[in-house]
Amino acid sequence: MKSTLHQTASPPPAGVALADFHLLEGPHSRTNELLNLFRVFRDYLRGFRALHFVGPCVTVFGSARTRETDPHYVMGRELGAAIAQLGFTVMTGGGPGIMEAANRGAKDVGGRSVACNIELAHEQEPNAYLDRWVNLQFFSVRKTILIKYSYAFVVLPGGFGTLDEFFEALTLIQTGKLKNFPVVLMGRAYWSELLAMITKMAATGMISAPDLELVLVTDSVPEAAAYIEAKTIKPFGLQRAVRGLPWLLEKGLDRS
Repeated sequence: MKSTLHQTASPPPAGVALADFHLLEGPHSRTNELLNLFRVFRDYLRGFRALHFVGPCVTVFGSARTRETDPHYVMGRELGAAIAQLGFTVMTGGGPGIMEAANRGAKDVGGRSVACNIELAHEQEPNAYLDRWVNLQFFSVRKTILIKYSYAFVVLPGGFGTLDEFFEALTLIQTGKLKNFPVVLMGRAYWSELLAMITKMAATGMISAPDLELVLVTDSVPEAAAYIEAKTIKPFGLQRAVRGLPWLLEKGLDRS
């Protein structure tokens, strides 16, 4: 007699947020799957409503573990200020470390600062340098929102999550799912082995040689800012943020 494997529901491991675990652990009943769809929809709706009128953004990715005294924190803060001075809203994942540094830099110069925070079992509190943020349950929704409103992406030193976000942006650009927005990788020494691997990918035909030109690698904040300005503002006809519609209870961040 043949037997088949089947899956039973199990509680998430300690320290794991429930929403993503429940979505990704496998098939559930049709009712539960429908509820999952509604939860994902609710997350998207929450993100769209919160950030629709924040204006053209530049998203900064980087580690949540970087201390304030770390040179990369200082770089992130200077970068946030430079991006804000171009007229962009600085967007991050909302947490501490590099994310805080970029948001803080924007606030240093009176710029706009927003975030997509992720709800975790061990709560990640939004940092103190935000004009607006949205709390999301699903990592996949968060990644989409971080990319959706941005016209450039800057990647500072980080770990698995930072690499995930970096390659997500590159893949969308490479496959034409996203316009050819500039991607800046900051911290040559930190990323040297990764850059060698990417070069190897091109040499072995895993990516095309022109794909190497999708990324600017630099340690210079002025160079990164100039590159973003040249590749975005005029080419995409960007303008200042627009205001929301009061009768829909929408609020923009336009300070003009």
